[in-house]
Amino acid sequence: MELGRPEYLQALVTEFQATDSAEAKEQVLANLANFAYDPRNYEYLRQLQVLDLFLDVLTEDDETLVEFAMGGLCNLCLDKTNKDYILEANGVEPIINCLSSSNEETVMSAVTTLMYLTTPQSRPQTTALPVVECMLRFSLSASRRLSNLATVFLEDYCTPLQVEEARNLSKHTAVGIPLPKD
Repeated sequence: MELGRPEYLQALVTEFQATDSAEAKEQVLANLANFAYDPRNYEYLRQLQVLDLFLDVLTEDDETLVEFAMGGLCNLCLDKTNKDYILEANGVEPIINCLSSSNEETVMSAVTTLMYLTTPQSRPQTTALPVVECMLRFSLSASRRLSNLATVFLEDYCTPLQVEEARNLSKHTAVGIPLPKD
């Protein structure tokens, strides 16, 4: 017997919760993140509380799990209902925390997700001073993808005043100053 889409997604969620294998968890989360790309799955994923699953995983130590969860959230937040859910579930803070990941894919998804989550109501949080400072640093990144995305964030989501304030603050901190050589 072939499983329908909702049953298959339920089986994935159940497997993620039941398995102790890190590799199996990664594979299942990658599958769920891929299913999050298709709007036909949004309702099923909401019913199965996959948004909560993704948000919970953002605080894990396993960088690969965090990457897939961040990618899944990025895919899901294009939908207004999902966006509202993430905002109401206090999802912005764990997403902002992903900006400090050493995994570029996680960071790219986090920046993109913050863009998608920005509304007039969420703007004070998604473009808070530490986020704008972070985007200024990313805009200087050697990675073209990251520097371009950060530049778009600064130009399209931040006010010139926010950018200026972050620039002035960065001048007075030790961020980016190379450490002395022995």
